[in-house]
Amino acid sequence: MTLTYLCTLDLPDEWFAELAQRAPGVRIVRHLSPDSPDGETLAEVDLLHTSDWFPEASDVPSLRCVQLDTSGVDHVRRTSLWDTDIPIATLGGIAPVPMAEYAMMSILELAHRMPLIQQLRDARAWPTNADRLARLTPRQLQGATVGIVGYGRIGREISRLAGAFGMRALGLKRSVAAAGVGNAAKFDTGRLAAEDDPTELFPMDRLDEVLRQSDILVVVVPLTELTRGMIGAEQLDALPAGAFVVNIARGGIVDEVALSERLRDGRIGGVALDVFDDEPLPADSSWWSEPGALVTPHVAGLAPQYHAQTLDLVVENLTRLAEGRPVLNEVDRVSGY
Repeated sequence: MTLTYLCTLDLPDEWFAELAQRAPGVRIVRHLSPDSPDGETLAEVDLLHTSDWFPEASDVPSLRCVQLDTSGVDHVRRTSLWDTDIPIATLGGIAPVPMAEYAMMSILELAHRMPLIQQLRDARAWPTNADRLARLTPRQLQGATVGIVGYGRIGREISRLAGAFGMRALGLKRSVAAAGVGNAAKFDTGRLAAEDDPTELFPMDRLDEVLRQSDILVVVVPLTELTRGMIGAEQLDALPAGAFVVNIARGGIVDEVALSERLRDGRIGGVALDVFDDEPLPADSSWWSEPGALVTPHVAGLAPQYHAQTLDLVVENLTRLAEGRPVLNEVDRVSGY
């Protein structure tokens, strides 16, 4: 069977050359123009590899899979393809290691008072010995509890790293029936197998129980109608006094206003934000200069091995299509991810 693969991404020539070697017989079509491909090409596409360009479902009668270049799918719900039974596969599994490293970096920086140290650096102010002891002594991480909201491949890697620092991990996920294992086949570049994971898991309806125990809250849940606004003022107030909050999920999940209020009055001890309600973050946003906040421009998911890992995923899904098997990372349209 000859498959037609259409890619709208600006990937290197070498990437496509290797794809041709590893998937012989696949017709590879590259399309970077903002204009839609011609109707004949669209009519023959079996796998569409894209980020944010989507044809009308009626224009792709042969389409058998949409391979996204994103982990989130909130932007796909507005397209006609969402309302079909064509499998939509995500890029999930590419970034568990860098995202977990980012989470641990943030936790370590907050624990070691880096926001305050950065303020001192900007002011070129060397603190007195008394100030250093009083304000810059780090928080102890050994024995602390990290609550991970949205526990999957990334959460499992965060748990592994947290354990190396003597922390206890709690994981909150939609279903805990099969400890870390979903019904659909997943692409996973993490370093801890689900069956070896010691994390205590909780279903979503026990969020408050997890919050009450979390000295550090890491949010990595997908953005869906159920998770939008799930960490609001009430949830933040359930955290222990002085807890840290790290958001590497999506804007819209954590109430930014409530978070900043609690950061300013000390109920929250520090925050690290890689995602925001409004992106790009406006130049006049108070988050840029918020004391106690680490701010980064949506970089937690950038993967050093992106090209190689993406190629592995695309080759695997082309192979599965040719063999009539379910694709990896297929989105569950009911749960929304």
